Order: sequence, then structure tokens, then C-alpha cells
Amino acid sequence: MPPAPFFTSETLRFLRGLKRNNDRDWFQARREIFERAVKAPMLALIEQLTPGIADYAPDHVRPAAKCLFRIYRDTRFSPDKSPYKTHLGAWWSHTGMPKTSGAGFYTHIGSTEFVVGAGAFMPEKDQTLAIRRHLLEHHVEWKSLIQNKKLLREFSVYDPMALTRAPKGFPPDHPAIQWIQWRQWGVTVHLPPEFALRPTLAADIEKRFRLAAPLVRFLNAPLVAAPRPRRVWTAALPRK
Repeated sequence: MPPAPFFTSETLRFLRGLKRNNDRDWFQARREIFERAVKAPMLALIEQLTPGIADYAPDHVRPAAKCLFRIYRDTRFSPDKSPYKTHLGAWWSHTGMPKTSGAGFYTHIGSTEFVVGAGAFMPEKDQTLAIRRHLLEHHVEWKSLIQNKKLLREFSVYDPMALTRAPKGFPPDHPAIQWIQWRQWGVTVHLPPEFALRPTLAADIEKRFRLAAPLVRFLNAPLVAAPRPRRVWTAALPRK
């Protein structure tokens, strides 16, 4: 039998309704629909993608619940006090890094689009510096990755939020300065929400993740912490 879709038209109806009625009373009255038609299929999709990730990005294998983002918005520092996101997303970060840290793989289903992406999106300050320094020495490799024709047939380069001038300490005439000025490095594709209803959804996402895996590895290379040297128990050393 052909594979069944993870999501259904009920999923999209719920998300569109949430966009029009973003309040707690509306959501709580329909929580069962969210759990059954949105959250459960997303967890199942993550599980379906896990064997492939174990093959092409083994450092990004995580339990499904650890990949899933919460539907609740953090409104503490936002003028928009809407309590819920109108999409549900998943992020596969590198093992040992915080959930939203470093470079990884991303997808979400929303009321107006289905998104697939990969890269380092708004990395922390020290990670941004590490990636920029990595580009100084490895810009030829980066150019081949970010300009790969197969990759760009499936993705577009995500808004890099580039600086208008070279960051402090970096030569403005360096061959990689256009990429060093970026503040995030990634690719995304924005598809109609009905894309989520395809029975081949997991395979379609995996094809794109595989294409983007070399780019993710490149970005994480300077971020993966070097192993700490083993401590020597000085009491066991002979005294001079």
C-alpha cells in the first residue's frame, strides 16, 4: 500500500483557525484536535526521518520530543502577546549543543506554508565569530557548498542579514568577505501548506536534508568543542 500522509486537511483547518483565533480559550477548547491532528503527526514525521538522519547526519539524531518545538510563544519581551505560534516546527541540532544552537536541520508546518531548511540561523555571538574565522581559511569549500546547483534547485539562500561592512578584525578585501559579513548561514524552501498532505512528505524532506548535510557539517566544524585533556591525578605522581 502507498504510504499514508502524516497530516490531513484537519491539520490545516486547525492551524488556520488558530491564526484567526489566537487566544487560550479557543485553543483549550480544541486541544484534542491539536494533539491528534498536529502534534502527533509531527512527532511521527520526526520518527520517520530519524533513520535517514542516522545515515547522513548521525551527530543530529535526537529523540523526537527533543526535536519538537513548543506551540507556545515566549511573550516576555515581545509586544505581541499572542500566546501561540501559528506553526509547529522541529529542529535537529548537533549532539551536545543547546536545542537552538549551532547548525542543524529544520522543518515546520504552518497555516500558510510548509518550510524545510538547514543551516545556522541567528547563531550566538561566539559561534558567529567561530564561523567567520572558519570562512577565512575554508572559503573555497564554502563557495562550492553554498553555490551547489543541486542544492539551489531545492532551496534558496536564507536572508543572511549581512553587515554593511567587514566585522571588526576581519580584512575587508578578503575573498570571503561577502560571506564573513553574514550573520546567519542557511538555506530554506517555502512550500504551500498542502505540501504537508503528500504521502511522500518524509521522502521529500529527506532528499533536501541530504543535499544540505555537507553545508551543516561545514558550519558545525568550528563549533564542535575539542575534547578536553584528561586530568592527571597529581597525588599519584612521584615527587621530585
